[in-house]
Amino acid sequence: MREGVTVTGIGLVSPVGSSAAEVFDAVCEGRSGLRRPPEGHPVDGVVDVAAFSPDIDPASVLPGPESRVVDRSIVMALRAAEGALADAGVEVGRDVDPYRVAVIVSGVGGLSTLASQVLARAERGRFGVSPYLLPGTLPNMGAARIAIRFGIRGYTSSIGTACASGAQSLGEALRVLRADEADMVVCGSSEAPLFPAFADAFGNARALAHGWSDPTAASRPFDRRRNGLVLGEGAGVFVLERTAHAAARAARRHADLLGWGANNDAYHPTTPRPDGSGAAHCMRAALRDAGLHADDIGYLNAHGTSTKAGDAAEIAALRDVYGTATPPVSSTKGVTGHLLGVSGVIEAAIGIEALRRGLLPPTHNLDDPDPADEVDHIRKQPRTVPVRTVMSNSFGFGGHNVSLVFGPAAG
Repeated sequence: MREGVTVTGIGLVSPVGSSAAEVFDAVCEGRSGLRRPPEGHPVDGVVDVAAFSPDIDPASVLPGPESRVVDRSIVMALRAAEGALADAGVEVGRDVDPYRVAVIVSGVGGLSTLASQVLARAERGRFGVSPYLLPGTLPNMGAARIAIRFGIRGYTSSIGTACASGAQSLGEALRVLRADEADMVVCGSSEAPLFPAFADAFGNARALAHGWSDPTAASRPFDRRRNGLVLGEGAGVFVLERTAHAAARAARRHADLLGWGANNDAYHPTTPRPDGSGAAHCMRAALRDAGLHADDIGYLNAHGTSTKAGDAAEIAALRDVYGTATPPVSSTKGVTGHLLGVSGVIEAAIGIEALRRGLLPPTHNLDDPDPADEVDHIRKQPRTVPVRTVMSNSFGFGGHNVSLVFGPAAG
């Protein structure tokens, strides 16, 4: 029998809170993180609406000159890791062998900082480029900076599967722990996509929500009036441990990660396979890995980004796996926006809170679901239903699909 893997720490930087409890409360109460860009922000005049996380002083997480040219994604990753390790009540070197701790933290990297340095070179020549550019922007630097900051000396990696990358980081952590390659993994994602070129790419692809007089109404997963996603920024980091290791140090356990699945649609760089077959296969793989059946799932947190093609493909996948008797389903992006790779981490945290409280969060702005969905959408208000297992879906550009399954901490 495989040893269990458990969640002992959660740290978040998000538009609606810095802990799983805060984010869950915001989603249940409909306290939206969506707003117009502040005057002077780089995306002011570029997007109608976005989801902004709190500012963090880089000097509060990095020393001296290194904090001067460092991307916001790295700063948020460090702050989320601080929160996760504090929540886990662990100090590397005191409570766990540094060589038995891994870091798997994903993200697209410091694209906005890279863009600003390209402009600096164009204006001032080669000496306009900071020597701190590479350690301040490379996609692996969220993971590397966490390792350096906390003295973690084990396996370190960064996953690049677009909007599925945060969830895949948790899944890869499960694989590392099951293989006994570590006792603990610090894992998650950080994304800072709110800069003009990145937002323009989404806008020119007609993927962004637009035309809403009320910005909080712009993200509408599964609603027939949806017209695009709302870009957001943030970070999410989990501490996962082998159950025996967590028990030996008497750690508090939030939930167990029971299983996961990952695959690829092999269809199109940006569009999901319309019949949802790739996502359906992924969900079934996660169920098999967890040793569960479809009717064991008590709540499903959908990827549900508020795009017509993505939402429709996920509905098709849900119908494929669950038939017309789906578990209660919601997408929490109606409140949080789409935080790209971070979404899967935050939504996993929301699923864990749903397990703990026996309360299922609704999809906000889902006023007019398509009757053909035949899905048990949670709408308007939270639903009080004790559940034993939850599934969280994340899908990304490139056809990447990831599903995670969580249950209460056993024993």
